[in-house]
Parts: sequence; structure tokens; C-alpha cells
Amino acid sequence: MSKQQNSRTEAPVVVAEPAWAFVLIGGVFALVGAGIGLGIKFLAEWFVTLPWAPMQGPAELLTSIPEPGLSLGLAALGALLGLVAGALARHDALSVSVSPAQVALERKGKSREFERETVTLAFRDGKQLILLGRRTEELVREACDLNAQALADAFTSRGYTWADSDPYQDEYRRWVPDTPGLPEGANAVLKARSQTLAKKGGSEEARELREELSRLGVVVRDNEKRQFWRLVQR
Repeated sequence: MSKQQNSRTEAPVVVAEPAWAFVLIGGVFALVGAGIGLGIKFLAEWFVTLPWAPMQGPAELLTSIPEPGLSLGLAALGALLGLVAGALARHDALSVSVSPAQVALERKGKSREFERETVTLAFRDGKQLILLGRRTEELVREACDLNAQALADAFTSRGYTWADSDPYQDEYRRWVPDTPGLPEGANAVLKARSQTLAKKGGSEEARELREELSRLGVVVRDNEKRQFWRLVQR
């Protein structure tokens, strides 16, 4: 078997938050949740002594539960909710698998794969992982809290090019309405995206508009609510 064939069969390097981190997070959330549960007990007992306080009915119903069942039940419920929060944190975390054949990004049970031939460069831009294609277009820009050195080692050990920063950062220009030099239709998409960024909860729509700009040959990056753009190489 040739050296190239050997490299293709190398096991992927997976970069992800360690399992113990989520156990720790779950434990902390559980303790906090138990504390909140007991806090609700004391709050309910206080409420029933105040005739003017709201939610008298629920407070009286809660305090009617005999001890130690009330304290144990509320503490257990709070701890359970804390563990659920820890599990959700793990579900939302990014995992990066790098093999000589492809790069796979997994989050929330969904995986996105990029073939080796399409990925020319990988780097971190602040708290985001970027993969660039052959024309310097962005294949993906994904929120990422993973260790930068671990990512660099994973990519370089499997034959990819890693950069410590965006090599095209000097090409970005701030977008203003009707900016000249953009492909047809790009100004309209950037305008719509600017309005989306100003809205609360518009991240998914902003992502879709970023992908539309990519199809037009425009790379966009955000600085707070401001958009900066560059053209891909033709």
C-alpha cells in the first residue's frame, strides 16, 4: 500500500469538549437547581404569611405538602432540571472530526461533511471556525469554543493547511447601502441581512443569507451589527 493510501486510512482526529467537562457542568447545574428548589420552598412559606402577596393559592398548596417530602421533592426536581440543562449543553456543543478524506462538524445531532479536495484552509476567527474552499469562499463559519491549538494539530496532522488568523482579513470592506463593486443582487441581500441582524433571534435567517451571498461570490463577516465583505477569487 502506498504512502498516500496509508494516509487515507488514518483514523480521524476528533476535537470535542471532554466528557468530564459536561459531567462537571451537569453537577454544577444540579446543585444550583437543588438550591433553587429549596429556595422556592422558603419563598412559598414566606408568601403565605403575606395576605397581599400574589399566587397565594399555589403557595398554600405547595406548603401543604408534609416534610421532609416537600424539601426532598423540590431539591430532586431542581437537580433533575439542572442535569437536563447539562445534557442540553453537551447536545449544543461542537465536535470536529478531521480525517485525510474529509472534515465533519457535528452539533445538535446534525453533521456537515466537507471533502478533503474542497477544503484549502482552516483557521479560527475569534470564536468561530472557518473552512475556506478553492476560490477562498467560506465553506462554513461555525461558532466554536474548542481549543485553537488542538484544532490546529488535528488539521495539520491530517494534511490540511491551518492558519493562525484570516489571511484575507485586509480585503474586507465595511458594507454600506448601494456599495459599488459588488455582484448583482448582493446589495439587496446585504440590506436584508442587515435588517435581520438588528432583530432578536434572527441568527438562522442571517446564516441563510450568508449562504446566499456565498453563492454570489461574496464573503461576509460580522462585527457586532456591522457587516464587512470581500469577493472570492475568480
